[in-house]
Amino acid sequence: MGKIVELDVRDDLQKKLEPFQKIMNAVQPLEAGDTFILHAPFKPVPLFAVMKAKGFTYEAEQLDKKHWKVTFVKQG
Repeated sequence: MGKIVELDVRDDLQKKLEPFQKIMNAVQPLEAGDTFILHAPFKPVPLFAVMKAKGFTYEAEQLDKKHWKVTFVKQG
């Protein structure tokens, strides 16, 4: 099993900070089989196409009213 990187951007977004670059920095070194778990206050739909283009599949689940957990897995 690959490595797992987890990132929670809920505080960043609450402070009106754009987390896109932080997310890209976190996923850049990932290799096939690695997992990236993102916690966000909403379903980050625009990110799905970006991550798919980078070779990731994803599964999104809503844990609470303002808490989405999205699991991205880098494909080989």
